[in-house]
Amino acid sequence: MRNIGLRRKAKGTRRKVFPSFPLQVAVGVVKNPEGKILISLRHAALHQGGLWEFPGGKIEASETAELALARELKEELNITVSAATPLITVSHQYPDLSVQLKVFLVEQFSGEVKSLEGQPFKWVTPAELGYYAFPAANQPIITAARLPPYYAILDDTDESLLLPNLQKLLNRGIKLIQARLKNLSPAAVATFIEQAYPLCQQQQALLLMNSAVDYLAQVDGIHLTSQHLMALSKRPENSQWLAASCHNLEQLQQAQNIGVDFAVLAPVLATQTHPGAETLGWEIFSNLIAQVNLPVYALGGMSESCLATARQSGGQGIAAIRAFLVD
Repeated sequence: MRNIGLRRKAKGTRRKVFPSFPLQVAVGVVKNPEGKILISLRHAALHQGGLWEFPGGKIEASETAELALARELKEELNITVSAATPLITVSHQYPDLSVQLKVFLVEQFSGEVKSLEGQPFKWVTPAELGYYAFPAANQPIITAARLPPYYAILDDTDESLLLPNLQKLLNRGIKLIQARLKNLSPAAVATFIEQAYPLCQQQQALLLMNSAVDYLAQVDGIHLTSQHLMALSKRPENSQWLAASCHNLEQLQQAQNIGVDFAVLAPVLATQTHPGAETLGWEIFSNLIAQVNLPVYALGGMSESCLATARQSGGQGIAAIRAFLVD
């Protein structure tokens, strides 16, 4: 990303309320066929110098974010973008400047990557992103880059279907799963996780436990209910991944304030279990998540065909109980 006069933000300034119009910046999370992500090192003489970044640059007045990204990646890295998918939008306040980073996932491109402006670059796995020093504004981007587009919720309504349904999800390539085991006994929960977690590890899938169950052994993190979310004053210690269920702006802001990695916002559309419940709809979903710097999944009435709409609305992807189990 070119030098646009950015400075590191003061610690604790995380709200998206700025006194002036933010500088618009297009950012690309460029991923190659092997699943590695391209990062580059800012020149030491520049603001944020010596830190790693995702490539991109300022959006000119006559450009869309997509056109600006395509231009910057061609000028900086010699690659031609074939398609760019919205990933996340991050608003950030530096001491002397507010910026809005419009971030896209770029998996389709042509050309051999070359540093045309002298910046060192390297390809790293999503898991390795955490080992590099990035500007503070990039932290939500790193999380979004590591998360998949689908979040499956494994429900225990029928205990006999838990393992078969888990196997279905893994066979479909689902890499992020929540175990929502509110009806099982503690012994049954422990037995299931002892069987389920090795299966998830074999497929490199993350398994999170819903906070309604007090069982954290052999899982990759916690998914907070909205009630537990609002009762917290800080992020729980030793939580590798932390997610939360949200239904309104207050809950989303609380999730951001305590350092939740990602959230689920519901209900977006009508569901089979609550057909008469009031829904958000895509416009409200988009407006709400635009006010926080968090990857957010859409939940409620989702099918796999909703993914494109969720992403165009600013979401990370979709979450569902049944959608991923349909043959």
